[in-house]
Amino acid sequence: MSLLVVGLSHRSAPVSVLERAALSTDSQIKLGQDTVAAEPATEAVVLATCNRIELYADVDKFHAGVAELSTLLAQHSGVGLDELTPYLYVHYEDRAVHHLFSVACGLDSMVVGEGQILGQIKDSLAQAQELHTAGRLMNDLFQQGLRVGKRAHSETGIDRAGQSLVTFGLEQLASGADVETWARGKRALVIGAGSMSSLAAATLARAGVREIVIANRTYERAERLVQILTAQGDTDVTARAVPMDAVAAEVTRAGLVVSCTGATGLVLTAESVATAVEGRLPAQTGSASVGAETAGSETPGAEVPLPPTSVGTEEGCPLDLAAVPGGGFSVAGEAAVAGMDAATLEQHAAWVDNATVDRRERGRAPVADAELITALAATVRVSGRIPERRRPEPLVEVPRPEPVLALLDLAMPRDIDAAVHRLAGVRLVDIESLAEASAGAPMAADVDQVRRIVSDEVAAFGAAQRAAHITPTVVALRTMAADVVASEIARLDGRLPGLDDKQRGEITQTVRRVVDKLLHAPTVRVKQLAAEPGGAGYADALRTLFDLDPETVAAVSRADDETDGSKRDAENRGRA
Repeated sequence: MSLLVVGLSHRSAPVSVLERAALSTDSQIKLGQDTVAAEPATEAVVLATCNRIELYADVDKFHAGVAELSTLLAQHSGVGLDELTPYLYVHYEDRAVHHLFSVACGLDSMVVGEGQILGQIKDSLAQAQELHTAGRLMNDLFQQGLRVGKRAHSETGIDRAGQSLVTFGLEQLASGADVETWARGKRALVIGAGSMSSLAAATLARAGVREIVIANRTYERAERLVQILTAQGDTDVTARAVPMDAVAAEVTRAGLVVSCTGATGLVLTAESVATAVEGRLPAQTGSASVGAETAGSETPGAEVPLPPTSVGTEEGCPLDLAAVPGGGFSVAGEAAVAGMDAATLEQHAAWVDNATVDRRERGRAPVADAELITALAATVRVSGRIPERRRPEPLVEVPRPEPVLALLDLAMPRDIDAAVHRLAGVRLVDIESLAEASAGAPMAADVDQVRRIVSDEVAAFGAAQRAAHITPTVVALRTMAADVVASEIARLDGRLPGLDDKQRGEITQTVRRVVDKLLHAPTVRVKQLAAEPGGAGYADALRTLFDLDPETVAAVSRADDETDGSKRDAENRGRA
């Protein structure tokens, strides 16, 4: 086994890089095909979700495999290799198995324990099977990964820690309130009809929203999702489908929008969202424009003057402002600090910053004063002013109105313009904010148990793969032994032609039993030894000791692969 995985995820790369590196479905297909066409790889599976892009491959050379897989990821993602490399991680053999099993259990998810990743792993394997880029290793690995993930969810309480990104995102939008209470009665717009959008629609229906509108580029898929929602029967939600060109109009009616499409450009711009909430905000806030807190106090369209720089109090100021020429500081560079010693200026800066410790030092060298004054003068030249001469009054934050529109963007790259964050009356939660929120989320106590399950399953998978590696050699050895028995029986027939069938049968059975007994213990033991770490060399030793033809061993291995492939094709046809 030479399993290699190269990838990047929310744990290794910022969301901005993940967003740029996101792969479309066509790009995923081409990446898998190009990987198996490359020299180091014989099998490949692409696992791409909203917060990870990983390429799994069976390679015959480690360093060449890393270089080739990294280059292919860069080519198909459109992000330069030099820029992408710092964010890539590499796992090999047992570490690669451990990584996939951890991913399948939700331990590596943005929301620890979420179960949606199992469906994404299953879809990735199905795609690779359809493209014939998955062979025995990839099929065994991903099938076992699915079983490990299911075992973790059934045997532990990891589900108590885990949520879907949809649920977690809705909790962030609700700002600590109960999601069902917050969502009840809202009109919801779901943009997209894929697996994430379907999960969002089902979650919103259970939460008690009044209406769900599904918008999708393929109108038939939106209609199909509406039919699924209405056929469930466990909710009384009203659902309808609309084409994508109706999104702008639907946003004006919606209280909640969830978007997860495969679009490469923005689905909702800041301007379209601002237009959608115009007229829905309280009168005193007007639109979502900057400076709305001054509305009503000035003539419309008039320029609001900036407050003076000296607003504040002089109480306790360490400088004698009356003694300063001109009644205060000027903004004329060195003239602003002429005659002031650096220690006094430093103390004044501390006072303005609400410091209480006297930082004035006695006996400072003139050189130190000169350096500080020069630095302060340089600041004046750049900023046009020196530090405030009075202690500033505390800032009064202007309260933002309660959101009238909640937006949940689960797409990668993003569907909704990040500038929407600045609009009054709008709350946006996207992949980036979800990553920040989940970073400090507590992990369930069951996580340690899941980690033990993963470790045990990795050891078992490695042992099974190593044992399977020697099986063709053992089969070739037994085939050679059977050929020797057949040859000797034929030779015996020539020397003793008078043997009847019963005698010949007894002799043949006796010889076969002897050979089987001689081979039984060594072959059983060699399988046990090969299953242990470092046991790969036993197959080579067996071939050398018995002078087995390598091509015979390879032929057995190919025959097993063809048989396994036929079984998988039959299973896939049966599922279809």
